[in-house]
Amino acid sequence: MPSPSTSPGVYVEEVPSGARPITGVATAVTAFIGRALRGPVTQPVTQPGGVQGWPVRVQSVAEYTRVFGGRWTSSTMSYAVAHFFQHGGADALIVRVHNGAAPATGAADTLHLVAANPGTWGDLLRVRVDYETQDEIGGDERFNLTIRDTGTGATEVFRSVSVLESDPRYIASVLKRESNLVRMSGPAPATRPAASGDPNPGDDPMKKSPGSSAFNADGDDGDAITDAAILGDQNAGTGLYALECADLFNLRCIPPLTVDADLNSATWAAAAACCQDRRAMLIVDPPAEWTATAGSSIADVATEVGALRSAIGNGYARNAAAYFPRLRMRDPLNEHRLADFAPCGAIAGIMARTDAQRGVWKAPAGVEASFSEVVAFTYTMTDAENAILSPVGLNCLRTFPVAGHVVWGARTLAGADLLASEWKYLPVRRLALYLEESLYRGTQWVVFEPNDESLWAQIRLNVGAFMHQLFRQGAFQGQTPAHAYFVKCDTDTTTQHDITQGIVNILVGFAPVTPAEFVIIKIQQMAGQAEV
Repeated sequence: MPSPSTSPGVYVEEVPSGARPITGVATAVTAFIGRALRGPVTQPVTQPGGVQGWPVRVQSVAEYTRVFGGRWTSSTMSYAVAHFFQHGGADALIVRVHNGAAPATGAADTLHLVAANPGTWGDLLRVRVDYETQDEIGGDERFNLTIRDTGTGATEVFRSVSVLESDPRYIASVLKRESNLVRMSGPAPATRPAASGDPNPGDDPMKKSPGSSAFNADGDDGDAITDAAILGDQNAGTGLYALECADLFNLRCIPPLTVDADLNSATWAAAAACCQDRRAMLIVDPPAEWTATAGSSIADVATEVGALRSAIGNGYARNAAAYFPRLRMRDPLNEHRLADFAPCGAIAGIMARTDAQRGVWKAPAGVEASFSEVVAFTYTMTDAENAILSPVGLNCLRTFPVAGHVVWGARTLAGADLLASEWKYLPVRRLALYLEESLYRGTQWVVFEPNDESLWAQIRLNVGAFMHQLFRQGAFQGQTPAHAYFVKCDTDTTTQHDITQGIVNILVGFAPVTPAEFVIIKIQQMAGQAEV
């Protein structure tokens, strides 16, 4: 509101410019779902004290190791996450699922401690109680509690805690709020627990008795996970649906259940449907049997791709991309011997690296899309075989002299030539998803604004500025902005009936840059001509 001019003088007013810059979202936040050695889970634990987890964000292999235990021979996800960061990934969301895992419980003590999450890792926990507190509040009910994970060395010390529920340092609340190692499976006892004995001279009190007490060896890693564990329950927010509470993810990786057990088609279909709802891409790993099938007939693999696409559904196939074959790399947990790994983690890392270097509109394929520490692929493909698989929408991994091991395909599962889909190419689809998510988040301020020409002009200004920035970065084809994109929000898109219904329509179009999948060089011999 302008200031009232009650006396002569100069008055300064700030006038809003109408500019509300739209910030592009991240393009390579990758969600992984699978089994892990430890860490928060998305399935309620049956034992008392178990809590339901949520997707955990990690930004390095070291952080994944700290929270989820690092590589584990029984976890294909652990290798996929390591490959993701190794190939250029930066942000990952981890969803841990299990099949009958159970947390370790404390030894016969009155605190009823239980490991914070299931797994045999909890068997290595040790507990020490002492009364060396300096806080007089709480009287004789205060004590110090020390927890150590002897497997990793992680130690937590909780000083001056109490068993009294009315105490601000109530032990159950403190552990739930501050501890990554333990919880309480029941109410606190009426009196504080007995103090641990004094350690023997020279002993570390947290390594041996009587200085501390060990947990019971009753932790359980559970059986190999199944498709049911991956699918989860939408109402409970488990499995695939644990990501519904995640703010944003762009890529989803679901490594095989085990080295030899692949996901079934129904699981891939559910995952692709979830990805379409969240404007994300699903990276589909090749089943192990495809390698054996390819050895007899590559045409059979092409048939299997069609069957997979049919199971997923043509409507969801545009949000999925399949790669073949698997990677052959050295396994650091098996004396660095060669082993076969699903490519999804490495592919997601290459996508993240390409996005950072060139932009989401650049196809994550070609000589720049090279693998790291890959010794070979499980199947060596020829040009003729590549020519059979590419037209059906399967992205091939190839080995070339000098260039090495590279990604040699950039199509979605809807990219079969016969389908003639507008979402044939992966970078075009990912660019569209990027625009949708960025504009969705960048236009939230429009809601409940007066729906008139003033609002429409602000929308055109802000959306147009965002699109023009992308045009200058090379995201669209066309020599001028008019040829590259358009933004319409006026009486042509929003009629009086729309205004009455409280609707404002924004129409945004763009001309994508499709990858140069086929480079044709024509050479002609010039006939000699007599000089005049």
